[in-house]
Amino acid sequence: MLANEFSVDSQNVTIKGEEMVSKYDYHTSHVVASADGIKIVPETKKFEFKTNLHVPKTGVMLIGWGGNNGTTLTSGVYANKHGLVWDTKRGEVKANYHGSLTQCGTTYLGQDEKGTTYVAPFKALLPMVNPNDLIIGGWDISKLNIYESARRAHVMEPAMLIQLKDELEKMHPLPAVFDLNFVAPNQKDRADNVIPGNKWEQLETVRKQMRDFKEQNKLEKLIILWTANTERYCEVKEGVHMTPEQLLQAIKNNDPEISPSTIYATAAILEHIPYINGSPQNTFVPGLIQLAEREDVAIMGDDFKTGQTKFKSVMADFLISSGLKLTAVVSYNHLGNNDGLNLDFEKCFRSKQISKSSVIDDMVGYNPILYPNGEHPDHVVVIKYVPSVGDSKRALDEYDSDIFCGGKNIISVHNTCEDSLLAAPLMLDLIILMELFTRVELKDETMKEFHHMNAVYSVLSFLLKAPRTPTGTPVINSLFQQRACMENILRATRGLQPLNNMHLEWKMPKQ
Repeated sequence: MLANEFSVDSQNVTIKGEEMVSKYDYHTSHVVASADGIKIVPETKKFEFKTNLHVPKTGVMLIGWGGNNGTTLTSGVYANKHGLVWDTKRGEVKANYHGSLTQCGTTYLGQDEKGTTYVAPFKALLPMVNPNDLIIGGWDISKLNIYESARRAHVMEPAMLIQLKDELEKMHPLPAVFDLNFVAPNQKDRADNVIPGNKWEQLETVRKQMRDFKEQNKLEKLIILWTANTERYCEVKEGVHMTPEQLLQAIKNNDPEISPSTIYATAAILEHIPYINGSPQNTFVPGLIQLAEREDVAIMGDDFKTGQTKFKSVMADFLISSGLKLTAVVSYNHLGNNDGLNLDFEKCFRSKQISKSSVIDDMVGYNPILYPNGEHPDHVVVIKYVPSVGDSKRALDEYDSDIFCGGKNIISVHNTCEDSLLAAPLMLDLIILMELFTRVELKDETMKEFHHMNAVYSVLSFLLKAPRTPTGTPVINSLFQQRACMENILRATRGLQPLNNMHLEWKMPKQ
C-alpha cells in the first residue's frame, strides 16, 4: 500500500521549526591484517544528520540548453506543469515523469499487524523540489530559441510541442563558451552564439550570467548542469591543473588545455553554486576538485547513466555475483543525433569510451577467486554515427561467460532507446537530489560542528556512468549498491533503519 506521507515516531529524531536532527547508529566493521591472519572487528559509530526542511526556490542553468537533452527536459517539465495531453499514432499520451527515481520510485516502510506492506514515494523521504517548480535557463552555442531547437532535435512529439510554442519561443539561450579545440570540427557550423574574449574574460562573463539569472528570477538556490557535447580529454599538466592557484592562473594565461567545461565548473565554484558534469570528459582536474573542497561547493560527475551502460552494470553484477566468470563484454551502439555526430570525432569518442569501459571494474576487482592476479574480462566499446536513426539509439551487447566445467554462456541483447527521453528524467533527479543533499549536514562523535558531505557528492553515483568519489575512496559501479547507498542515507536522515533485506521477522519458526 502506498503511503504518500508518513511520520517517524522515534526519540532519535527531533524537529525544531524547519530543522530536523536525526541520531543514527552506523554499524560497520574494519579489518585487521597481521601475521596471525585476518581479523574482522565489528564496530558501531554514532552519527547525527541535520537537514534543512525548507525547499528553496530553485533554478537550473543547462550548458547545452538548446541540445536534445536540454530541450527535452525543458519541454517535458512544462508539459507536466500544464498537465498536457496529446495524440500519437499509438494513442493518447499524458505528460509524466517516467524514468525519474525521485518522482516514480518508492521505498519500503514496513508491515502493519495485518501483514499489509507499506511503501512510500521516494520523494516523501525528505522535502524535495517539485520539478514543475524549477526555473530553467542556460547557455548554448546556437542562438535558436528553445522551441526551434526542440523541433530540430526530433525527440518530442510535434503535437505536444505545438501546445508549448508560445512559451518555448520566448526562451533564448545565453551566449556560451566555445573552443573548437575540444569538440569535433563538425560543431563549428552550429556556433553562432558564443562568448568572445580570452578564457579569463569568458570566466568572468559566465560568473555574471549566473549571478544575473539568480537575481532576475529571485532564486534561493541555483544548480549548474553540463549537458552539452562530449569534449576531448584535456591533457592534465603540472603547473596548470594540479592546484587551485595553478588552475586560476592557467585560465588567466589563456592556457590551451583549459576546457570550456572546466571554465564553467570553476565559475560555478567561485559563485558557490553546485555543479554537475553530465558528459564523460575530465572537467574535474585536481585543482578544480581542491577548489570545490576549499570553498565547500558540491560537484559531481561524470556522464549520465541512462541506457546501455546502466544495463551493463546490472548484467555484470548479476553474472559475477552468481559465481559465473564474465570473460568478455562487447558493446556496440549507433545513434544519429548531434551527440553521435560529435562522437564521430576520435578524440571525443575516447572520452566516452573511457566512461563506458570502467563500469564493470569494481565488480571484477571484488572477486579475486574468478579474477586472480589482476585478470580482467575483455571489454570493447564501439559507437557509430548513423544520421537516419536520430535520437533513437540502437545498442547491441554480448556477454560471454565461463560456466560449470568448461561450459560457455553467451547472452546477446538488443536495446532500442530514445536517448534524450531517458536522459531528461535522470537530469531532473540529479538536480533535485543535488539540491536536497546540499541541505543535509552530518557529524560523527569526533566532530563538534555539523558539516556538509565531502564536496564530491558520490552519493549521486546511481545516476552516473563514471561516478566521481572523494580522493582515496573506492568507486562503486554496482547499480543496486549505488541505489542502496543513496536510499539508506536518506532513510538515516529521517530516522529510519537501512534496508538490509534480512527480513528476520519472516524467518522465525512457528510457535
